[in-house]
Amino acid sequence: MINELFFMNGYAVYVLSAFSFTLISFLGLYLITKIQFVREQNKFVAKFGSLTTRQANSAKSQRINKEILANATNN
Repeated sequence: MINELFFMNGYAVYVLSAFSFTLISFLGLYLITKIQFVREQNKFVAKFGSLTTRQANSAKSQRINKEILANATNN
């Protein structure tokens, strides 16, 4: 019974290789996206992490930042 399930009537090589390729592709895509996200997050913190309260309030009052913040809260 287990052998029949494992060999899949001769199609096991194709099915398992396709499954493995898909799994490896998804894992690679996840890792690349995660690395890029962490890199961008570190850039953001380096640029805006040390803002004083006055600087943060000034940034919030700018027109483009208001639009970005309004769109971010609507999603």
